[in-house]
Amino acid sequence: MHSAVFLIEFGAIILGLGLLGRLAGRFHFSPIPLYLLAGLAFGTGGLLPLGASEEFVAIGAEIGVILLLLMLGLEYTASDLVSNLKTQYPAGLVDFTLNAVPGAVAALLMGWGPVAAVVLAGVTWISSSGVIAKVMGDLGRLGNRETPVILSILVLEDLAMAVYLPIVTALLAGVGLAAGSLTLAIALGVAGAVLFVAVRYGRVISRFVSSDDPEKLLLVVLGLTLLVAGVAQQLQVSAAVGAFLVGIALSGEVAEGTHTLLSPLRDLFAAVFFVFFGLHTDPASIPPVLLPALALAVVTALTKIATGYWAAKRAGVGVNGRWRAGGTLVARGEFSIVIAGLAVTAGIEPALGPLATAYVLILVVIGPLTARYTQPLGVWITGLRTPSAPPVLSAVPSPAKSPETVPDRQPAQDQDPAGRA
Repeated sequence: MHSAVFLIEFGAIILGLGLLGRLAGRFHFSPIPLYLLAGLAFGTGGLLPLGASEEFVAIGAEIGVILLLLMLGLEYTASDLVSNLKTQYPAGLVDFTLNAVPGAVAALLMGWGPVAAVVLAGVTWISSSGVIAKVMGDLGRLGNRETPVILSILVLEDLAMAVYLPIVTALLAGVGLAAGSLTLAIALGVAGAVLFVAVRYGRVISRFVSSDDPEKLLLVVLGLTLLVAGVAQQLQVSAAVGAFLVGIALSGEVAEGTHTLLSPLRDLFAAVFFVFFGLHTDPASIPPVLLPALALAVVTALTKIATGYWAAKRAGVGVNGRWRAGGTLVARGEFSIVIAGLAVTAGIEPALGPLATAYVLILVVIGPLTARYTQPLGVWITGLRTPSAPPVLSAVPSPAKSPETVPDRQPAQDQDPAGRA
């Protein structure tokens, strides 16, 4: 009887998620807010609380986080990461300063303490790679001049996760300064070792994992990822970071084949993860934090736009491309929920989960809109502030184009089709 109830509950969840995903696809927006709302409906205080399948959903949610980070790691090679670190680190520092600080300040103003401040800083800092990649593809902007700038910022955020997550894990576990420093040292050591091995011996690793049989490739990569993630967690390093580093170590045909094979599994378990987060949030706890979440969403949407604008200007992109870069980076999603989920599990601050849920719901809906409309709105506003000068007739030849007038779209042969799942 217990197994029958489990199959009915879990089957209903998966079927419901599939229908919600189709609904979101029809209207061309991210399904993440619908998954979160489904979790709220099935969780404590919701319309139909779960019973038998909740434990399995929790395990599936953990696998979902691991697969999300693995697939992100597959998008980049170790050499790409090293190159981004060297050339784009100022943009990463600006991104951290403008977007993490508002979250930390908000937590302190609400009296949540320093640990919750570190967690909320991460929630407001990290953009949603999945939502942003989908939006850029839907809008046909993968070949634009600003796209490499956007991808660089997202890569730097992913790299920062390898440092940030161990710090958060140590703080949430309540370990001392010495133990926390040891955890961070282990995380940095492992990350550095994996990057070194990936740069020097990436082809050897990929050749070892490679197989012409999709079944064998799937089993080897998935087994290796879960093994490394488990070992990382045993060393008090985030399992998600371990999965991310495995993805970085794989390259070439292996990475492409793995991406194709694991994409459906990632989508399934990632959806389960968002439902799981909603399950642990009481819908009645959201209205009290709705205004703080809305205020924080407005502030950090503006700071993300400023981040993208500055980074694109530094790269010599035209004004239109700067506005588009800023508007595209606004969406928050999976990473913010992952970080908040760690705090919810640790029981640090009861209101943090509802605030993060409301915050992500707001920005994951607003994000595609800012990506589409920030550029025309920004140009209109700046046009109102800047009086038009009368034309000056002159026989002097016009000077060469400055970075201000660099075309916003790359020539066809220079387009970068790289996306980010």
